[in-house]
Amino acid sequence: MSNTAVPLQPVQKGTLTRLCIGLALVAAAGAAIAWSGTGAVVAQAGTNADFLSWNKKQSGVVETASGLQYQVVKAGEGDSPTDADVALINYVGTLRDGKQFDKGERTPFPVTGVVPGFTEALKLMQKGGKYRIWLKPELAYGDKVPPGGPIPADALLTFDVELIDFIPMAVLQQMQMQQQMQMPGGPGGQ
Repeated sequence: MSNTAVPLQPVQKGTLTRLCIGLALVAAAGAAIAWSGTGAVVAQAGTNADFLSWNKKQSGVVETASGLQYQVVKAGEGDSPTDADVALINYVGTLRDGKQFDKGERTPFPVTGVVPGFTEALKLMQKGGKYRIWLKPELAYGDKVPPGGPIPADALLTFDVELIDFIPMAVLQQMQMQQQMQMPGGPGGQ
């Protein structure tokens, strides 16, 4: 019985070093990808604080001093509403799990007639702007369950909001009075 020997060619100097470095880089990249995926899963399944901590590190997300988090989807132009204004908006409200609990199109809201975080977000926006906002429970309904709705206590809320326009509350009230005066059977109607 005979063994046939296959001669091995010598490798160039430094090839093994480059191979080891390449393997180490691939392993590090794999670990980074696994860790980032794990971070998102932990944030989604974890507490509201876990989610907000993870979310504020996402691209374009800004956190205010109150803890409101928002992302400008489309910048608006001009002035921002104040506490004395009524905002006309399109919006969709969802829970953390993505379940929609509210939606409105061309809906008028007094800027101060909504939960504190929503008021704060409206005052940051300009006409034509679209924002995604995240309200921690303290800026929404807290530990209270709002009447007649599917929002649980201590819920973190997400809203997609488009600010169509806004006008001062006094102007809206004046317009409503004029409209009532012109209606049949109204104070000024016949």
